[in-house]
Parts: sequence; structure tokens; C-alpha cells
Amino acid sequence: MAVQINPSILSADFARLAEEAKSVSGTEGADWLHVDVMDNHFVPNLTLGVPVVESLARATDTPLDCHLMIEDPDRWAPQYVEAGAGSVTFHAEAAAAPVRLAREIRAKGARASMALKPATPIEPFEDLLPELDMLLIMTVEPGFGGQAFLDIMLPKIRRTRELIAKHGLEMWLQVDGGVSAETIERCAEAGADVFVAGSAVYGAKDPAEAVRSLRAQAQAKTASSGWACDH
Repeated sequence: MAVQINPSILSADFARLAEEAKSVSGTEGADWLHVDVMDNHFVPNLTLGVPVVESLARATDTPLDCHLMIEDPDRWAPQYVEAGAGSVTFHAEAAAAPVRLAREIRAKGARASMALKPATPIEPFEDLLPELDMLLIMTVEPGFGGQAFLDIMLPKIRRTRELIAKHGLEMWLQVDGGVSAETIERCAEAGADVFVAGSAVYGAKDPAEAVRSLRAQAQAKTASSGWACDH
């Protein structure tokens, strides 16, 4: 299973987004740029929207992974595909028709992903998994960067990985929130293979080196984990 590191621009300097995007690109650089879209309704914070995503898509060759922490994603998510996002994540708690939305995102040419808040269990959504390219397990409460990792989410990551294996799916399992050198190995061992890292990357002196270091840690732990050895 390929490990992927997705730096979150929520922790970048918003006045220099194009430069910040380039600072983690290149050989062995970021696999995706994680773009947190918040509307001050679904979560208590306001970040950016479609015009910024359009500008970022023009400014970097690294594909954009848009995480929509917004109300009414059924209406807005397709616009982020049109703006240039290669992957669009909507929240299960906000979507009115998640299967229809996932299919529309895919039909427009992007990967479809669904996110779950910490208190939202995975089990009720088991039958939806084949409609998705990725599932995002939030390891903090969504809305703000720099929060401490919630260890109580590790069993949920394991259960999700077991469900993915049960159905023989090739979907990715992403974690977002408090991912750092101190926590990434636990996430990888539990079954995650896509890691969103904000301050751990953009708070480092060398963001590109931070990406490489985090990937090496996750790859080493994944290689020795039981779930990966079974594949």
C-alpha cells in the first residue's frame, strides 16, 4: 500500500500560498495539497472558497485534495471539481444524498471522499464504501489547525481498515488532525495510508524535508503492520 503525505495549507502563510505550495512540491514531495474549506457554519471557522482553489490549481502541479467542512456540500462540492480539485471530500454529517454526491464528483473527473467527525461511527456507512475512493477519519474536531491528536480514534481507524478489507476495496484511508512525527506511526499501524499534516510540515524549517521524513516513518511502520502484510 502506497503511503501518501498531504500537507495542509491551513497551516501555511495565506499571503504566500503559491510559494508555500511550491515549497513542498518536487521529487519525493507532497502527493497532494490538502485544502481545508470552512464556511463558519458547519465548523466555527472561515477559510477560503472556490476562487482560491482555482488560483492554487493554476499555481502548482501538485494535485489538490479539497476537504469541505461546509453545509450543503451536495450543492457546492461539484464546483470544487470544476475549480481544479483532483479529490473532493464531503462530510457525512452534512451531505443530504452522499451516494448521489459521490457519483457526481466522480462523473466530473475527481476522486470522491467522505469524512467522519470523531463522534461519527463508521459502521452505518459500510454499504456506501464502494461508492468512495477515500474515507477520511478526523483525528481532531474539525474547524481549527494545530489541535492535539485524539488517540481514541485509533480503534476507529482499525475498524475502517477491516471494513475496507472485508469488501475487497482499493480505497484510501486518510487521517487528518494532529498528525506529526510523534503520531504518524500509530496511524499507519492502525491502517491509515494517507496522512494530512499541517503544522508538522509548514511549522518545520524545511517543509519538503518534513514531508520526506513523515513519509519514511509511515512507510516503515506500514511495512511491519499486520493489515498491510495481509495484502
